[in-house]
Parts: sequence; C-alpha cells; structure tokens
Amino acid sequence: MALVEDTVLFLGSAVIAVPVFKRLGFGSLLGYLAAGIAIGPGLFGLVSDVDAILHFAEFGVVLLLFLIGLELHPSRLWALRRPILGLGASQVLLSAAAIAGAAWLAGQRTQTAVVIGLVLALSSTAFALQTLSERRELRTQQGRAAFSILLFQDLAVIPLLAILPWIAGASIATVADGAARLTGTDWLAIGFSVAAVAVAVVGGRYVLRPFLKLVAAADVPELFTAAALLVVLGMALLMEKIGLSTALGAFLAGVLLADSQYRHQLEGDIEPFKGLLLGLFFIAVGMSMDLGLLAEEPVAILGVAVGLMAIKLVVLLVLGLAVGMRWDAALALAAVLPQGGEFAFVLFGQATSVGAVDRPIADFLIMAVAVSMALTPLSVALADRVRHALRNGDDAAAAPLPEVDEHDPRVVIAGFGRFGQIVGRVLNVRRIKFVALDSDNARIEVARRFGNLAYFGDANRLQVLEAAGTGKAEIFVIAVDNPDRAVEIARMVRMHFPGIRVYARAADRFHAYRLMEVGVDAVFREMFGSSIDMAKAVFIGLGMPYRRADEITRTFKEHDETLVREQYRLQGDESAIIQSTREAASHLAGLFEHDRELSGDDADGSREAAE
Repeated sequence: MALVEDTVLFLGSAVIAVPVFKRLGFGSLLGYLAAGIAIGPGLFGLVSDVDAILHFAEFGVVLLLFLIGLELHPSRLWALRRPILGLGASQVLLSAAAIAGAAWLAGQRTQTAVVIGLVLALSSTAFALQTLSERRELRTQQGRAAFSILLFQDLAVIPLLAILPWIAGASIATVADGAARLTGTDWLAIGFSVAAVAVAVVGGRYVLRPFLKLVAAADVPELFTAAALLVVLGMALLMEKIGLSTALGAFLAGVLLADSQYRHQLEGDIEPFKGLLLGLFFIAVGMSMDLGLLAEEPVAILGVAVGLMAIKLVVLLVLGLAVGMRWDAALALAAVLPQGGEFAFVLFGQATSVGAVDRPIADFLIMAVAVSMALTPLSVALADRVRHALRNGDDAAAAPLPEVDEHDPRVVIAGFGRFGQIVGRVLNVRRIKFVALDSDNARIEVARRFGNLAYFGDANRLQVLEAAGTGKAEIFVIAVDNPDRAVEIARMVRMHFPGIRVYARAADRFHAYRLMEVGVDAVFREMFGSSIDMAKAVFIGLGMPYRRADEITRTFKEHDETLVREQYRLQGDESAIIQSTREAASHLAGLFEHDRELSGDDADGSREAAE
C-alpha cells in the first residue's frame, strides 16, 4: 500500500508542478525538481526514503543513454564530425579547465577541482533542446552548433562515469622530477575495463540482432517491448558486474543497434518508460536537495551559479566567433548553454560514492546547478534583447540552414510491400530521402540489403512515427495491405502531424471514402491505374491509334476520379454504404450508367478502329 501511496504522490505532484512551471516559461525539468522539493524532507516531508527512490529512478538516465546511443548511427556522426569533435571538444575542455582553475583557487584539492570542472562543463541536453525546439531554432546556426556540443557532451558522460573511480582511487606517486604516474594496479583495471567493453561490443553485435529477429518473428507487440527492456537492462547489468557503470552498458546497447532495422521500434517502445523514469529521477533529485543549505548560504549558491554561467557564456561566445558564426548566433548559443546539466546529479552522486568529491561540496554544487537552470530563461531573454537592439533588422542569422542530419527524411512510407516498394524505388531514382516502416521483418531485411532506410516498426504507434522523423517529413505515404489498419494510421498521422501531406493506397472506392473521411490529402486505388493502362493496351491491340487510346483512357480516369470525390461529398452515412450490399450494387449500376453517358453512343471498338 505504501508503494501505491508514493506513486500517487509522485504523479500528483508532477501533474501539478510541471504545467505551472511550463506556463511560467521555466520548462518541465524545473517543474519536476520543484515537485520533488515540495514533497521531500526539505519542505513538507511527505517522502522520507529518498535514496531508495533515487536509486530506482536512475533507470531513467540509463534509458536516456540507450536512446542517445540509438541516435549515433555512423552517417550522422560523420555528417557532424567537425562541429562535434571541434566545437564540442573545445567547449568541454576549455570550460572544464576554467571551472577547475576557479575551484582550485577556491581551495579545493587538485583531484576534486578536476572532477568539478569536468562535471560542470556539461550543459543540460533536455533543457537546451527543449528551449531551442520551443523557439523553433533547432535548424538555425546556433541550433546546429548547440546540438553538436550537446552530442559531444552526452558522449563525454560515458568516459567520465568510467574514469571517476580511477580518479578517486588512483595512487598518485610523486617521483623525483615532480611528475605523477598511475600505479600498475590502475593500469590493470583500465586494461580490464577496455577489454570487457570490447568483448561486450563484439559479442553484442552477433547476439542482439538475431535475438530481436527471433522476437519480432513471434509478432507479439508486448513481447518486443519486453525484449527491448531486457536488452537495455541486461547490458546495463553486465557492465555493472564487471565494475563499470550501468549507463555505459545501456549506451553501448544503443550504439550496437543504431543502424539496425529495429531502431525506430526500440525507440518507440523505450520512450514512454524513459520519460516517466526520467521525470521520477528529477523528482528524486529535488527531494534530495538541501533547502536548509540554500537558506543558510543563498548568496554563495547564487554567486557560484552566476559564476558558472559567466564562465561558460564567455567560452561559448568566443568559440562561436572563432568558428565563423555571426555574433548574434554566437550570443544565442552562449545564452542557451550556460547552465549545469542533468548529468551533474548522476556524476556528483558517483563522485561522492567513490570519494572524489565530499558530500557537502556535491550538495552545494547540485543546488548551484539547479539555480543555473532556473536562470537560463533569463539569460536567453537578455540575449534576445541584445540581439534585437544591435541587429538593426538583419535576421539572416535566424534563417534556417540546410539539413545536416542525413537521416531527416522528406518522405515516410508506412508499409513496404509490393505497393510501397515501387514508390520507394521511384524516389530512389531521384535521390529523394525516405524512411520505410513495416512490421514484416523479412521485407525490411531485403530492403536494407539494397541500401534503403527501412525499419521494423508498427506505423500505428505515435512513438514509432516520431522516431522515424515524421515530424520533419513533407509527405507521409500509407501503403499497407490492410484497409482497416490504413485508416487507423491515417487517423493517427492526421491527428498528431497536421502539417504533413498524407497520400494513401486504397483497396477500392469504398476504402477511399473512409480514408477521405479522416483527412487524407490524396487517395490512389491500388488496381485502378494498372487497369486503365491495360484498357489502353487493349485499344491499341484492336488497332486504335495510340493518341486516341490515350485520350479515351485519360478522360475516363479523370471522370472516375471526379466521380469518387463527388459521391464522397454526397454520401450521408459511410458505414451504411460500406456494409450494405444492396447499395453497393446500386452504386455499381450507377457507375455503368455514367460510363454509357461518357461514351456518347453505343459504338464498339470496331468503329473506333475504322477512324
């Protein structure tokens, strides 16, 4: 019963706090933190066992790193290699050096200062990307630069988690010349960890995909969801058993499956669990915050938060200008990334557990990170005022840049059978990027062997559609075999992606009516076009000139398509038309009557041949 009470408490506090904070412009992240502070020991004391909840909620971070790993397919990394390795690495190293130097000057020992610098150099991926998305700046110059930096930071979390125990436990021996060295035991531990990761990567590549193929063949959706969670948690547990972090295991599992046909289905299955557990994680972090510390040292905490933001803002502004960004884009970049990141909560927790940072210092810095997050909307607003005041009407920096991500599709095809494959082949001829989704694993494997971006996944699930890039695509093609499923997919796409154009395959005119009812932009009856082509071939075979045969069949096609639209507007009860055989027969008779009117007389093919 206590578990049920705690669950209701967590959900209730989140449902209240998050909308309020989003309405105030602070974002959902601070809403979760505020909810945790409210119900934690620091305020109302409704929950006491914070450590147990925080330990469980860390699975949210594990799942987040798995999804980050899924995004790191080779072509995406290659397209962003320069900004990731150049801008991203420079930002982390310069910010870490400056922050570590400030911590050392403040009296911290060298090891602690290094850890503090590395941890606080990271920004909040969730906070920054949400801000950029809400401001529609993801595709601007500053948005692309921010994404590259955040991607490098997410990658940097993995080695940081791995080396924290070594930083804390390394026996630093000072030799005669004043240099320092690691002991043999440390090098042995590093070598063992590297070897273990290599074995896991090689073994996982040959185990995970056949395993998921076997599960997909069972065609049981909930079983695939269970398999997805098993892959993530199993790899995380394996890394923990060999002395590394669970987050590292989840990240490696994601990378191993990043270019597999199961990527979008896995992302769709894991996303809801990740969202809930990550929210719980931030609630637990909020509960663990020491409000007494904030009350005792408000000036010191605010000073550290502002100092952190100032250091990172200067570093980001200088780097932005150094790589050729416009001054206003560089300022916008600096304003959106000066805060501490969500991984600071994880990394400081790991650092205290291994003795790299003392608990009071970690608590103080966690509070400073939270304050820096709260101040970020203010820094963005101030940067906007400066940009607008000095730009003099020049909005060139805010103009969208060409796509960098090679996997942002222009077209998404749901169903890659005989119909969808032809559409895809024609798109390939013109080198138009598309992503295909199909729940038949055999089709996907064949399509991927020929270089198509085809993925195993249920196109009737919102998470799968989002993972496939439907929100960025221009056209959505529904080419599935099942008429009822086609209507469900059309309804899902039209409801959640109103800006995209939807073209659908219809089994017959009655199916076309149902698709038009849910707002499909264009309907293509699957046998209609080929039947018209055959009729034209029959005319030509009977001796009719090609031009005349083409004119007749084209006129017939235009007439019938117009008739479909007219009858759709006139039909009053869609379900009655579909279900009533009598009305269907009457409708067919009406079609033949229209055809007689179109012919103009009762002339047969021989009269046409004589012309």
